[in-house]
Amino acid sequence: MEQGRPSTGRQAGISVVLLVVDLTVIGWLVFRYGMTGWADSYDDSNPPEAPHEAVRATWLLFGAAIVTGGGFHLLRRRTCGTVQLLVLGSGAALLASLAAGGG
Repeated sequence: MEQGRPSTGRQAGISVVLLVVDLTVIGWLVFRYGMTGWADSYDDSNPPEAPHEAVRATWLLFGAAIVTGGGFHLLRRRTCGTVQLLVLGSGAALLASLAAGGG
């Protein structure tokens, strides 16, 4: 192993741990969107809040993808950075489609 290069096994381990954390956060945000939509169905007097909740979650995931994925790439941890960008970016796209009324 070259000096200064991160271990591929260590990067894979970190990626798996972060994948579990990412999926938990995405699941929680989708659950919040669903609960807000459910509450909106019982409140006809106010405008729905679910699309706003989805937009907030989209920006949160988009920002997290840029910060964590970009940070890992700057630290030369390409595997971790790519996993973060793909997973969090996909979650942001999912919630953006929900905000646009696709869900």
